[in-house]
Amino acid sequence: MIITVSIVEDDVRVRGSLAKLIDRSEGFRCVSQHPSGENALEELPRVTPNVVLMDVNLPCMDGVECVRRLKAVLPRTQIVMLTVYEDADLIFSALSAGATGYLLKRTRPADLLAGIRDVHDGGSPMTSHIARRVVQSFQRPDAPVGATDGLSPREQEVLDYLAKGYFYKEIAAALNISYDTVHTYIRRIYEKLQVHSRTEAVAKRLTQARR
Repeated sequence: MIITVSIVEDDVRVRGSLAKLIDRSEGFRCVSQHPSGENALEELPRVTPNVVLMDVNLPCMDGVECVRRLKAVLPRTQIVMLTVYEDADLIFSALSAGATGYLLKRTRPADLLAGIRDVHDGGSPMTSHIARRVVQSFQRPDAPVGATDGLSPREQEVLDYLAKGYFYKEIAAALNISYDTVHTYIRRIYEKLQVHSRTEAVAKRLTQARR
């Protein structure tokens, strides 16, 4: 079976190199290339690839937002973030938005192809460094049962949006409040949950949700 792959990457040379690698490898075919998230959202629903390689740092709409919108229209398409960033918050945001894997651009070609096949077969490919960061975010001391119950209804809403991968300005728009107000809510959330980052706050939220 041929695994069809689309590439969303604004750097034309990187995009071309990835397309050549995929097309020259047995069992894979690059079916489309997209220089921006906007272009991907417009064209990918017609292409319906098995796997999308998504850059994080795209112009205008970033890769995380593109993932969230794509998953709404292409729920069966698997998306792998391909980026130079190892930032824990960014990793968590991408996975929360619907990405299934997260690989670095310096990943060796053979490992990248293995990752594409892995995600197509139901896995979640990640480089060892990124996997360690994800594991560490869940190994921080858990909040007591019901820890997020101390949040106000509005703070719970803000935390839920954080867990879905929304950015501050998107939360402000969704809740019809100012950007500064979102910052205030998030500061209060951090204080009440005794955390210092978005990743820790969302990890506690997800930990409680699983109980």
